[in-house]
Amino acid sequence: MRLDKFLKVSRVIKRRTVANEACDGGRVSVNGRVAKPGADIKPGDVVEVAFASGSVKFEILSVAETVSKSDASSMYRIIQE
Repeated sequence: MRLDKFLKVSRVIKRRTVANEACDGGRVSVNGRVAKPGADIKPGDVVEVAFASGSVKFEILSVAETVSKSDASSMYRIIQE
């Protein structure tokens, strides 16, 4: 699955265009490397997203094309806030 789509489906970032801009701006890294929006991600990858107020680091547990709002947080495990 594409990184930008995962960020949107898991509700880490609200909109896919915002996820795209964050990736293009170098604020998202996968396994320690700055990642592009089309980067392929899989369970076990560690993603770090830098927000204006700080950053969040999480491990991907599952990947799904669609998921309900209540199940979105089960797609990842937060390592560091």
